[in-house]
Parts: sequence; C-alpha cells; structure tokens
Amino acid sequence: MLLIALDTTTPSGSVALLEDDRVLGEIGIESSSTHSTRLLLSVDFLLKTQGVTMGDIDGFAVTPGPGSFTGLRIGLSTIKAFSFATGKPVARVSSLLALAYKHIDGGEGLIGPMLDAKKGEIYAALYSRAGGELKEIIPQGAYAPEEFLKRLPRRIAVFAGSGIPLCRQRLQTLLGDKARFSARPAFLAAETGRLGLIILKAGQGVDSAAVEPVYFRRSQAEEGR
Repeated sequence: MLLIALDTTTPSGSVALLEDDRVLGEIGIESSSTHSTRLLLSVDFLLKTQGVTMGDIDGFAVTPGPGSFTGLRIGLSTIKAFSFATGKPVARVSSLLALAYKHIDGGEGLIGPMLDAKKGEIYAALYSRAGGELKEIIPQGAYAPEEFLKRLPRRIAVFAGSGIPLCRQRLQTLLGDKARFSARPAFLAAETGRLGLIILKAGQGVDSAAVEPVYFRRSQAEEGR
C-alpha cells in the first residue's frame, strides 16, 4: 500500500511517502512560513523522486489536531482535495498520539506528548507503552500546565513536543530526575503514516467529506465573536 501522510499541526510541518510500513521519504521543515508555501512542493518532490503519481497512491493519513488552527485548515484542505480527486480513503491520526508513537521504541514506561496551545496552555496526554502498544492514561485535551501536572503519577516519564518549554521547570520540580525530555525531531509525518496504515488496513478510513479538524477549544476568532 502506497500512502501519503502529512502533519501541519505545528510549525514543524512534514510530509512522508510510505510503502506499507517502510518510509520511502520524509520532508520536514521547521519554519515560520505558512505550510501553504511548501506543502504541495514537498508532496510533488516525494512523488517525483520515487517515480510515482497521485494515481498510484492507495490512501492518505493526516493529523486533524490538536494543533495550530491555521495549520490544521491547510493540511486538512490539502488531504480532502487529494482524497476527493482520487477517491482514496483517509486515516485520521491524533497529533498527540503520533508524537507519543515517535517514542514507542524506548521500552516500557510513560510518554507525555505536549504541544504549545498558546495562551499559556498545552495540548497534552499521557500514555503508557508496553509490548509495542500505547494505552491512554490521561486523556487528550487542552490543559493549563498545573492542571495537567497534578494528574501525573510520580513515575519516570518521557516528555516530548513544543509544550515542554512551558512545563520543563515545573516538571523537574514535581518529578525530579524522573522527568526525561526528548531531543528527537518534532516531525510527525512518518509516525502519522504508520499509524494511518493500521487504520486503513482495518477498513476504518473515511472519505473526504468526513475529514474535519479536532479542536479541544475554540479558535481565537470564535472567542472574539
């Protein structure tokens, strides 16, 4: 199965082309420019370097959130257009789950993905990893850092994502040397693709009309109304 996966939930946007579980190529760019200026160019580059066309693609995977409202709209509208044009299904993969999955190979323990939600909040969750699987311990949501931290068990945990700067000092105070911080790149397209492949092979992909963003709070524009 050939799969295009993309993540535009943060400035660390990325696109990947996968053949089953094998990543044929991934383009990740950390930039203040909008995803619209580089997303289609990245997809086109990956297809051309592998000698395939959009007609060869069997499905798509995308992160519908949580994340940047602007980034989400760009990524989802792109995937919706691809899906509509080809008639191929889409797998929706949480950005927090993809971020946790990026660290699934570290043995057993806890993984705390957290993204900067702005306004002093984080999008976060807590997962346990065992036997190559993730189990949600603290549900995904938008949290004030103090609200999320008070739910944490006093155990060794790896934290990852753009929300770390908001929480690092408090995590170190709370957990001491039990708090570990990931230095892995934040690009999530490959993980989105691998998780998306599981969804598509289970027949749980959706058509373009069902691809909608996942919001844990209202956008700034909605709050201003």
